[in-house]
Amino acid sequence: MGIDYAAIETRREDIRERYLLAHRPSSSARGLHHFALLSSDVERTVKFYQELLEFPLTEIFENRDYKGSNHFFFDIGNGNLLAFFDFPGLDLGPYQEVLGGLHHIAISVDPATWERLRGKLEMAGVPHQIESGASIYFKDPDGARLELLADHLGEMYGSRVM
Repeated sequence: MGIDYAAIETRREDIRERYLLAHRPSSSARGLHHFALLSSDVERTVKFYQELLEFPLTEIFENRDYKGSNHFFFDIGNGNLLAFFDFPGLDLGPYQEVLGGLHHIAISVDPATWERLRGKLEMAGVPHQIESGASIYFKDPDGARLELLADHLGEMYGSRVM
């Protein structure tokens, strides 16, 4: 049984017509405070995000919910943070992309930074895929998929999405 692409397109158009408002009200949110991921090795994660991707580590402290676990944060610009937890002693297994889970995190960088970070990923031997000349997709040391996007916040491949 194949995928009914026409039905998918019809459903997308129906959702667009019903919910994409001509006058969008202001959001109740102030922004993304942090997005939390898991780390199997704190130092390896810090080296990857701070040294390779140039996202400064801003804080590390004990996780209030699990004694001995670390909660640590990286600055990804605009007051937004990428956070991590490690859970020593728990065998969480490898990263898995599952329904309801993380697909990828897209982080906006300016074009010059995009080029520099692309070169750093290549020099470090990090497998990556370039799409549309503006996106680099790759995985962090624990398998979480990341995208560096050379578009401004609120844009996607040159089109306004916000």
